Amino acid sequence: MTETIVDARGLKCPWPALRLAKAMRGANHVRISADDPQAPAEFRALCREHGWSILAEATDFIIKRPLEAKS
Repeated sequence: MTETIVDARGLKCPWPALRLAKAMRGANHVRISADDPQAPAEFRALCREHGWSILAEATDFIIKRPLEAKS
């Protein structure tokens, strides 16, 4: 699986969350850098809404879709 990287540093919310949503349209795994203090809350809300998982590392966040269940 390839990692999509998004640099949203310097952007104020809601732009980082919008960039994340756009990147996740075509990816299963996104690493996004964001330095807006509201970004973590926006990312958590977006992940809850879509069922994605989030791992925070300072100003970098890794967002993943859940793995499809095998039949």
